[in-house]
Amino acid sequence: MALLVINGERAADASAVEVVVRSAFHEQPGVADMVAAIRASEYYEPALSVVARRAGDLVGFVMISHAELVESGGAHHDVLTLSPLAVRPDNQRNGIGSALVRAVLQLAEERPDLPRLVTLEGDPRFYRRLGFEFAPDHGVSFDLPDWASAEAAQVYCFDGYDPSIRGRVTYPPAFILAQD
Repeated sequence: MALLVINGERAADASAVEVVVRSAFHEQPGVADMVAAIRASEYYEPALSVVARRAGDLVGFVMISHAELVESGGAHHDVLTLSPLAVRPDNQRNGIGSALVRAVLQLAEERPDLPRLVTLEGDPRFYRRLGFEFAPDHGVSFDLPDWASAEAAQVYCFDGYDPSIRGRVTYPPAFILAQD
């Protein structure tokens, strides 16, 4: 099997990323539109948009962008959110998703200017082995979609995370597209 190469997304990758996201989320076509909307928004972090290539073909994609954590008293805190993670179906279950998540988390952690908390909604069997933890254990809550169990609410805390920062994750408008 060809070597897997992981690096930053380039502008020329946009159409191939869309194909990968649409194929991975064929039952949720709004996810590819969400990626485009995030890229066009103030919440986008270009350096945290990562692709995986095998034999020159783009086979995986992940991005981290900004969201907010809103405390019950109304205070807002900038946090990061990992979404989406997409691997072309014919390349799934080969470690590509794990490699992408590890790579994008490392890039984010190396940026001291970024929030120290990453949130996500996803399969705990996959993400827990990559260091994500049950969000409510950290005082973080989500309004989860119907498909998600309570355990899908997860966080990843970088060194320097302030555990007193708690609240409900509020996504930017771009994320609404994926739910339509």
